Amino acid sequence: MRAALLDHVGRLADDDLPAYVYDLPGLREHVRAIRAALPDRVELLYAAKANSDPAILQTLAGHVSGFEVASGGELGHVRRLAPDAPVAFGGPGKTQTELACALDAGVERLHVESEHELCLLTTLLGDRTVDVLLRVNLPVEPGQVALAMGGRSSPFGMDPAQLDNCLELIASDPRVRLRGPHLHLASGLQAQAQLALVEKVLTWAEDWSHDRRIDLTEVNVGGGMGVDYAQPHRTFDWPVFGAGLRRILSRRPRLTLRIEPGRSVTAYCGWYVTQVLDIKFSRGQAFAVLRGGTHHLRTPAAKQHDQPFEVIADDVWPRPWARPEVRDEPVTLVGQLCTPKDVLARRVMVSRLRVGDRVAFAMAGAYAWNISHHAFLMHPHPTFHHVDDAPVSGTGDTYARRPS
Repeated sequence: MRAALLDHVGRLADDDLPAYVYDLPGLREHVRAIRAALPDRVELLYAAKANSDPAILQTLAGHVSGFEVASGGELGHVRRLAPDAPVAFGGPGKTQTELACALDAGVERLHVESEHELCLLTTLLGDRTVDVLLRVNLPVEPGQVALAMGGRSSPFGMDPAQLDNCLELIASDPRVRLRGPHLHLASGLQAQAQLALVEKVLTWAEDWSHDRRIDLTEVNVGGGMGVDYAQPHRTFDWPVFGAGLRRILSRRPRLTLRIEPGRSVTAYCGWYVTQVLDIKFSRGQAFAVLRGGTHHLRTPAAKQHDQPFEVIADDVWPRPWARPEVRDEPVTLVGQLCTPKDVLARRVMVSRLRVGDRVAFAMAGAYAWNISHHAFLMHPHPTFHHVDDAPVSGTGDTYARRPS
């Protein structure tokens, strides 16, 4: 945790905890480096589902090609915060109301998941036009990945054999313009594996477009760039990925590639900061009970990993009894919930951890608060803080009230 964040955390009262602290200068530096590593013909869309915090979206708006949303709620949220940003609308199970809202909002691309969805879309167009990508579930084995979105039976996209009916519908309706296929198959890949998958899906896309006499100028390969919670400093190698894409695109001079990363963009800018409430020992094992828990930060429970953390020592101890602590042994960090699954990190070695010390969980900037079961046991929500040297819409170095 850099000095400005530590200073901010040090000024938080105990009742402000737990707190999400977002490092906006760090985020800005990271997304600039990503953009600089990518070729010009790669369009970078941020997947808002990873973290839709308003200050984060506003910070990213000037550095990405647009946003990918996956619901009507996300669409309205992004439109309010970044009204001029291009928006692509994807995700399975779009309702008629959501499709109508997407058309009213003038989304730049609509990712069609099925023939039925395409038919429903055409009933809503009226005299409007829409640019679409057909999401395809290719029978390509992605290998060992954190999440397989395709390559096997999946609710996402269409089998290639189902595409011809969609092509017939599009050919018969000039209001629908096909821009290309959408081929997000897996999440959790590192750079070389991601490049190998991109090469496979582009080869398929070229063969398919040639067979169907489609002028292929655009392919969306989704996101899924790997984030390693066990090794926080092992970040996705964007320079290697960008160089590989440059080689791939050099053989395809008319093709524009779209990517939609989320976790790999914002994970590193967020910290979940809390406090040790109790230290206890059970059958020879140490447990630190913290304010908050997986109802605020569900990531370690969802991905079954230990969330990386730093201990921020607090040497003030106003109580007349001995301060509970653990020294030089492994400790399991748990939350306040009445379930043994409320674990943030399991049997991690610490040199010293005491009641009253603060714990800052790193890599909490994506799929953290926004995927957590906030209402369970009705504990207070965390506060939210945005540390910035160039405040975005008045959010610099302040915190919002706890959300209701």
